[in-house]
Amino acid sequence: MSASRDDDPHIMFQDITTLLLDPEAFKDTIDLFVERYRGKNISVVAGDVIREEYVLEYGRDCLEMHLGAVKPERAEAEVVECACVIELPDLKGRERLKGKPLYVLVESH
Repeated sequence: MSASRDDDPHIMFQDITTLLLDPEAFKDTIDLFVERYRGKNISVVAGDVIREEYVLEYGRDCLEMHLGAVKPERAEAEVVECACVIELPDLKGRERLKGKPLYVLVESH
């Protein structure tokens, strides 16, 4: 799921578009999440989008991801676990979760 930008091997980005365009692979990915959370009594799946820009050696880029649809004022809301298809450790997203558990299908290095 990685590719070099402008054929420069030092500039890498992660792209799950291929996964999203392959119905069988996409279904298999969703099934992994469904199986993990089956029977956990989950009533809400997060879906708000956040955007984080970061500086590259040759410019700027950004990461967009879904954060959460559970509003802070909702009583008795509990985060069971955060989950993502791919983790980009260099962006330190795990640190922003403030200790909440994280399930990752693919970790990029």
